Amino acid sequence: MGNDYRIQKLKEFVRGWINYFSEAEMKKLVGETDEWLRRRIRAIYWKQWKKVKTRYRMLKALKLPEGKVHEMANCRKGCWRAAKMLNGALTNKIIARLGYITMSDYYLKICEN
Repeated sequence: MGNDYRIQKLKEFVRGWINYFSEAEMKKLVGETDEWLRRRIRAIYWKQWKKVKTRYRMLKALKLPEGKVHEMANCRKGCWRAAKMLNGALTNKIIARLGYITMSDYYLKICEN
C-alpha cells in the first residue's frame, strides 16, 4: 500500500469513526488511540527504510546529530521498538505535514459544533 493511499484510508477511517461515536465522551480514548496511530505510522516508515543506507539518509534529512543518526540507522531492534526511538526525529508536526489526520483534532472540531 502506498503512502498516499494509506493517508486517504486513514482519513476515511478517522472521519467515519469519530462521526459515528461523536455523541460519546471519549476524549481520553481518542488521545490514546492517536498515540498508537502515530507510533504505527512511524513503524511503517521504519519498515519502508529497509536498508541501513536508506535509514541513514532519511534520518540525516530529519536533521539529527551525526552520532544519533549512526546509532539509530544501525539499530537491530524490531520496527515497533524503533518507532519509539523515532519519536524524537519523526515528530507529530512532521507526521501532520505528511498529510496524516489526528483523531483528537478532528474530534474536537466535530464536538465544538
